[in-house]
Amino acid sequence: MTRASHDPSARRPHGPGDAWVDGPQGRFWGTHGAAGLLVVHAGSGALLQLRATWSHFGGTWGLPGGARKPDESAVEAAIREADEEAGVPPEQVHVLESVVHDVGYWSYTTVLARVDERFEPVIGDAESAALEWVGLDDVAARPLHPGLAASWPALRDRLRELDVAFG
Repeated sequence: MTRASHDPSARRPHGPGDAWVDGPQGRFWGTHGAAGLLVVHAGSGALLQLRATWSHFGGTWGLPGGARKPDESAVEAAIREADEEAGVPPEQVHVLESVVHDVGYWSYTTVLARVDERFEPVIGDAESAALEWVGLDDVAARPLHPGLAASWPALRDRLRELDVAFG
């Protein structure tokens, strides 16, 4: 597990799209939507991020990800954010597919991907308290971000169908 303590003032500056969106289904981060990378390795499982306590749903485990920039695809955003937050090497990411959760005025895209070579994640900003490879059968035992908790059963089943990272 990779751990670090960060000062929230060390957060990267806000960019285009870094703002809350409010609507009838709740409040969500990213005016252009958001995306996260569910990256798996056959021997290690899924890379999870323990969200910093000061962040939205801090203290829960989720996926590296964040707000999309204008004119940025969900896949580009997920890979960029995973590189920034967890040191995921973009050149090693093999995108499998995307799953979109759309509430009408905002959407979150989970990008399913694999890496063939295990890498050691690196905390790249103050949004992560820890990073850890977690076996796919062990993910649900973690205190998950509510969005990941709701989508995990379907995501896990899809990864099984794709025959990714199960022993």
